Amino acid sequence: MINPFAKGYDTDTTDAALVESAQNGDRGALEKLIVRHQAWIYNIAMRMVLNPQIAEDVTQEVLIKVITKLSTFQGRSSFRTWLYRIVANHVINMKKQCLEQVITGFKYYGDELDKAPDMDLPDQNSLPVDAQLIVEEAKIGCMLGMLLCLDREQRLVYILGEIFEISDAVGSEIMEISKANFRQRLSRARKDMRNFMNEKCGLLNKNNPCRCAKKTAAWIKAGYVDPYNLLFNANYMKRVKEVSKNKNREMCDTLDEQYAALFKEHPFKNPPDFVKSLQEMLHSQRLRQILNFDA
Repeated sequence: MINPFAKGYDTDTTDAALVESAQNGDRGALEKLIVRHQAWIYNIAMRMVLNPQIAEDVTQEVLIKVITKLSTFQGRSSFRTWLYRIVANHVINMKKQCLEQVITGFKYYGDELDKAPDMDLPDQNSLPVDAQLIVEEAKIGCMLGMLLCLDREQRLVYILGEIFEISDAVGSEIMEISKANFRQRLSRARKDMRNFMNEKCGLLNKNNPCRCAKKTAAWIKAGYVDPYNLLFNANYMKRVKEVSKNKNREMCDTLDEQYAALFKEHPFKNPPDFVKSLQEMLHSQRLRQILNFDA
């Protein structure tokens, strides 16, 4: 799997060749472009909206924008920059999603964690999968919920800069801000996340009483975790730390790095096949005219 944010990717000529072919009417080249980038768009979207189904819809909306605007790409920037600017603008400006209307900030989230009672896990014989898989599902869902406590720009900067470890140079190009501004926004997002987790979460700070295993049964009862339909801890082959090739920090010395490492343990989810889902649209007469595809 390619990592479009890895060092040296900007010298990769594959995107450029595929774009040129797609602009000349090669539908196969367009499909290859989608395959190269769909997983990264989907995994960004999922961390922006928390719900995998909504993330699918967001990803498809982004890909439709990319497809219909591809003829306007003139190579003034790299295709990567052009593409992920579309992603960034879409996820920042899209209609407010349902969970964003509920999770209003860190204070609200902390209060909800406090309200959830500590309970023993259900008996293993009553569960369809190993109990620890369900606890991990609860942990991932809870941490993704923490991301929603950040405003959208902070959230996206944290996802790009801290979880996927993109450089300030690439991040500033995508966000269309200066490198210094990107670093400042990332620093604020790190601070907000660190302060909350260090005050509430027991994953690193053992003085905090909150434990994933103790909250899992309450979240199952509330409907946040479904043992029969794992949303996060299923359908993946690798974790974020395995697909990221930046590896800028081998040692996690600071709290910021230690908390970021927890997010990098999360699954890098396999996306649906968006090529298949878009094939009908690619056959439409109007779109074929826009993309210069042969009849």
